Amino acid sequence: MRRICTGMAALAAGLVLHCAQVGAETIRFGGILPLTGPGALIGTAEMRGVQFAVDQANARGGVHGNPVEVQFEDNQAKPDQSILSFNKLTDLQHVAVIFTGYSGPTLAMAPLATRKKVLLVNAGAQADGLAKASPYLINTLPTIGGEIEVISRWAVGEGKKKAGVLFENGAAGMAGRDDYLKSFAEAGGTIVAQEASQFGQTDFRPALLKIADAKPDVMLVVITAGLLQMAQEYKQLDLKFTVAGTTFFADPSTIADPSSTGFVHTQLRIDAPPDLAAQFKAKYDTDMEFFAKQYYNAAQIVLATLDKVLADKKPVTGETMHDALFEIRRFQGLIPLEFKTNTASVPMDINEMRDGKDVLLKEIKLQ
Repeated sequence: MRRICTGMAALAAGLVLHCAQVGAETIRFGGILPLTGPGALIGTAEMRGVQFAVDQANARGGVHGNPVEVQFEDNQAKPDQSILSFNKLTDLQHVAVIFTGYSGPTLAMAPLATRKKVLLVNAGAQADGLAKASPYLINTLPTIGGEIEVISRWAVGEGKKKAGVLFENGAAGMAGRDDYLKSFAEAGGTIVAQEASQFGQTDFRPALLKIADAKPDVMLVVITAGLLQMAQEYKQLDLKFTVAGTTFFADPSTIADPSSTGFVHTQLRIDAPPDLAAQFKAKYDTDMEFFAKQYYNAAQIVLATLDKVLADKKPVTGETMHDALFEIRRFQGLIPLEFKTNTASVPMDINEMRDGKDVLLKEIKLQ
């Protein structure tokens, strides 16, 4: 038997289902995330966020009585592996929605999502190209350009007018580098050095020393892996310039390490109620950090959208999920979101890492 539910058209105070019995069918979604390799720490947090939300929904009886299942694929943050996983999930499992993360893999899958009308849901990657990569790609966070504009204005406003840029030689890193070249100059500063790193790199000393030779006031960083190693090497070299970045700095191990004291970064604002965070920690024996919250929130958006599709008695396809999401438009989960375009705009802060904690310096609201 399955149960028919009425009620939720959007997220307000969590997923609320009102059910009556009839027969059940499992609804399957996909997740293509880095579960091994240099991106595994973030990818695992993303997977847990999605699974936690789905487990909660299933414990309440599913969505309109239908249990939800997510099949996760490990892409190791590689675009070519992501394409293989995408085709496997869509051609063999016929999933309508796929959770994705990291810019390169997401950009690689975007044309396939358009062609096959599969809804891609990104809650972690921020390359600027994601904003227009596909009408079937939604981003629950802004692209990196908005954050870089804010941190550039902050740095110049603090008198840090000479900057070096340490960027990752990939989609997100190069987009961030280009944004810094534009935004830092517009804020009144000058870029005096640029150094590239490779994804998964662990020795940043040569790049740090080259940037130090240019005598910057601040080093602007766009890397998605290896942040802790970079911080420790920065400390070992006894460098004095300020280190600044974006939400990519939201790495608990880096924040907790004394080497990161004084690092400043923009931070997209999202929080979990204490009871929810406690339940997450009890289940996974780890704190519900930024990426787990982001993907929990994204899963809630997908579940709310699924509720509407089923309530409207429509088949669950990428097309019906896409259309229903934009009919709802506004979601109130862990943070208020509105989709005026495929990319949501959310409030953010400027934080400083200090004594093992991420301390609020200033609140910002993206327009």
